[in-house]
Amino acid sequence: MTTILASLFFSFIMLLSSLARESVALFEGKYDELPERVCPACGSWHLIKNGSAQNSKPKYKCKLCGRQFVVNPTLTTVSQSIKQLIDRLLLERISLRGIARVTQVSWSWLQDYVNPQLALTPRQIKVSGKPSVKLTIECDEIWSFVDSKKNEVYIWLAIDRDSRKIVGCFVGDRTRKSARKLWADLPEVYQQCAIAYPDFWQAYKRVIPHEHPESCWQGNRSN
Repeated sequence: MTTILASLFFSFIMLLSSLARESVALFEGKYDELPERVCPACGSWHLIKNGSAQNSKPKYKCKLCGRQFVVNPTLTTVSQSIKQLIDRLLLERISLRGIARVTQVSWSWLQDYVNPQLALTPRQIKVSGKPSVKLTIECDEIWSFVDSKKNEVYIWLAIDRDSRKIVGCFVGDRTRKSARKLWADLPEVYQQCAIAYPDFWQAYKRVIPHEHPESCWQGNRSN
């Protein structure tokens, strides 16, 4: 009986010693496969696979803190030429997803790059003095949704027909109130002198005036 207990005790000591050696090896980084499954934010091993990055490396998500990460990420610097290309593509009103695919930059990096530029962009176009040419704008709405199709969102746009610049914008519903917001977003010279061509949506009829002073151009304001 004593021999059996001594053998069990010896086996238990050896097991503890083995676990201690593995812990030390893990701490020193000798096991390459184990640190890959450790969350860099909280150190948790409770991870799940969460798709793959653009370079096909697998992504993981920590079930404890929600951190998403890539094992041994490859850090790349976006060149100045790529940034200039992105600036030109933004002027063409291409979607951010499309720009990310063309330039092969990550979606998160592109979003962080674009946000500060959008914050510095004036919300309203500045037009000084009376224009020397006739102003003509086209008004229309674009339907989309947020999270689910029950949350409908309409993007109201007014575009200068000649320059193709967006001179007015409002995001809301498809009521007359949103049409008024679009008209209020236009520069004053467009409100006074531009001929507007909206679609057949009835909200425009009582928002866009049909007559202007004699110093402004007259015209039919509906299609």
